[in-house]
Amino acid sequence: MTQPPSQQPPQGGFGAPQEPPQGSPQPAAPGQPPQGQPPAQPPQMPATPPTPPPAQPGYGYPQAPGQAPGYGYPQQPGPYNQPGPYGQQPGPYGQQPGPYAQQPGPYGRQPQPGYGYPQQQYPGAPVPGGPGGTGGGNPFKGKPAVIIGAAVAAAIVVAGGVFLATSGGDDDKKPVAQASTDDKAPSGSPSVDEGDGSGDGRPADDDLNAGRKPGEAKVLWLQKNDVDLPRNGADVYGPWVVGDTVVKGMYRAVSGYSVADGKQKWTLKLPADMCAAPSQTTADGKIVIGVKNGTTDKADCSDLQMIDLNTGKAGWKKSIKKNGIWDMMSDISLAISGDTVTVGRTSNSNAYRVSDGKELFGKPAGNCQPFAFAGGPKLIAASSCRTDDIDNPQHQIQEIDPATGKPKWTYRPARGWEIDRVYSVSPLVVSLTQSEKKKWSILAIKENGTLRSQLVGDKGDKFAPDCGSAFAIFGKSLDGCVGVAADANTFYMATEPDSSGTARTNKVVAFNLNTGKPKWKAAAPAEQIVKPLRMEGGSVLLYVEAGYNKGGGIATLAPTGGAPKMLLRHPESTAQIESSFYNAKIVYADGRSFIASGRVSASNDKEELETKTMMAFGK
Repeated sequence: MTQPPSQQPPQGGFGAPQEPPQGSPQPAAPGQPPQGQPPAQPPQMPATPPTPPPAQPGYGYPQAPGQAPGYGYPQQPGPYNQPGPYGQQPGPYGQQPGPYAQQPGPYGRQPQPGYGYPQQQYPGAPVPGGPGGTGGGNPFKGKPAVIIGAAVAAAIVVAGGVFLATSGGDDDKKPVAQASTDDKAPSGSPSVDEGDGSGDGRPADDDLNAGRKPGEAKVLWLQKNDVDLPRNGADVYGPWVVGDTVVKGMYRAVSGYSVADGKQKWTLKLPADMCAAPSQTTADGKIVIGVKNGTTDKADCSDLQMIDLNTGKAGWKKSIKKNGIWDMMSDISLAISGDTVTVGRTSNSNAYRVSDGKELFGKPAGNCQPFAFAGGPKLIAASSCRTDDIDNPQHQIQEIDPATGKPKWTYRPARGWEIDRVYSVSPLVVSLTQSEKKKWSILAIKENGTLRSQLVGDKGDKFAPDCGSAFAIFGKSLDGCVGVAADANTFYMATEPDSSGTARTNKVVAFNLNTGKPKWKAAAPAEQIVKPLRMEGGSVLLYVEAGYNKGGGIATLAPTGGAPKMLLRHPESTAQIESSFYNAKIVYADGRSFIASGRVSASNDKEELETKTMMAFGK
């Protein structure tokens, strides 16, 4: 990919890295000053947004590229706003700099010194030309840019991806929850509907499997929405598979269904909207979600609820303590590593023990403050450090101890480069952007926190990591991307679909993590698109998207390349249904594949109840 330092943004995928500038700092041990010059770096990302008016110095935490430090609300410039690395138009609302089309600073005021808020953005909105979206970018064009930096201690927080799902029930069952205009904060504990196995899982009927051909998987079941949603619909988060249960959460309920037949097993009703969730659960199937503290537009995403997804039983619940008037909780991000859940938001962070809710650590002292975390086998934090130059932000990334929050090492990319996503935690592969110069870079970091390599792609290749399309102003999710996967020595990434031929198709490019150079390229099945999901048994697990009169499916790709090998071929006869899921979420577990809609909405109530929400395939 492109390197963080300075380079002309590539027109395609990862921008080509530029030559390292003289005196660029190299990674150093924690607490040590930068030394020497950084090695050559990969190509840079897409173009960046215009520079906003200067602001007063302050703690600009995670400032979007070019954002003024201070208490200002997220400004337009940023990897997702301006016509920057992602090719989007300025700001989520298409307004001028400032979250509400005003001048830089909260609500049109000049930013005061202090912890600035992140810019408005779609943390993964599909946009052409960069990481985090469906559009491609070529971080490899041109010369490698310099993104290497010195080490310093700090912590980060992960913006929560929120997967909202519908609760179970028959088509004529009353909605589990309805929009409320109650202005009071919800009270009491969530209620659990144990479920009697009679709801929601519409088993596949003869029509769905009637046209199935030899070798094709069965449609195990298909679900439709049965929840009366607000006028604008609701996002769906998940699904998560825990044992013999597949779980998703949406609006004001989290529900579990049998993986075999889709029958509802339990439903946990929530007092208000679900507003945040981590991308993964603990090893024993527990999760902590965010729930709004009221049912009006003024409600914050400040209540945490632990849930055992095996049973649907609610565990501990607590409100996040507000740390000053600038501790904005309209959006938070959640990440789980071991028995720790982190809560990230601009300029503040907390971590709690999942098992009992005990607070483990909070906002760290110092000049650098975390804004997002990536969980899993390791806990990775991304922080923004206070600077007095609005056009030249300083970010850093750390591995931190999940129990104490203490950093094990710190890596600082070159000034001006902002941490965008974590594509893999182990090995650590990080996406960075430089909005002002419209660049994108991908770095591989060693176990000790020093630079391993900077990815540099071939000219003409455009890449399309899919990091979701949830909208957040102050929260940013670091993990949860698909279209990427990594093993010990190789990073795999899907290219942007190419429509230059008779049909849309793409390929997977494998990069050597020790050199940053491409190793091989593997083409998707004819007239179809593939997305790496994760590693499975030493091979790359892929989702093959359904095409015109072609069923999708799950396949594997050998670490040496070649042609994908189908594990589960979805029926051609249901290809249109499979491809109709909006912003589809794909999960594969124990020989079954699950496709869930990423959002449920419709123009009227009748259409809303006919919306397909989840589909399962198996042998």
